[in-house]
Amino acid sequence: MAILMDDVIQQYRKWKEQGEGLRSKAKQAMEARFAELLVEAVRISEDYKRDFGAVLKPPAVVTAFRFKAGAKAKPKKKAAAPAPAPVAVTAAVDDPKTAALAKKLAAAKKKLEAAKAAGQATRALEDKVYEIEDDLRLASQAG
Repeated sequence: MAILMDDVIQQYRKWKEQGEGLRSKAKQAMEARFAELLVEAVRISEDYKRDFGAVLKPPAVVTAFRFKAGAKAKPKKKAAAPAPAPVAVTAAVDDPKTAALAKKLAAAKKKLEAAKAAGQATRALEDKVYEIEDDLRLASQAG
């Protein structure tokens, strides 16, 4: 009976060692894959911002990951062409409601840029800008 117990214990120890080796390899593989995916996500986000001028938002379930886009050498910026005025802002001259919304939008965007520059949380400010833009769009369509 003692010999059988020794065999079981030895087999268990051998299995545990093999499991630890596999666990270690799996851990390294997962860490490497995770890093690859994050680097690719950052690359896509930077391309999206550069090409479309907007920040790509992560899915709602992803709230904890933060990165600073300026971690590597920044390319020299080209002289930015002035953005065309949105249709709603030009219509603001005719309607006091859209004029007020345009003014509110400009103030909200200014706050958002100040928060980004200071490294503060911007989610609430971004939401506010989107809400005002929607209100402005609806007001210009109704008018």
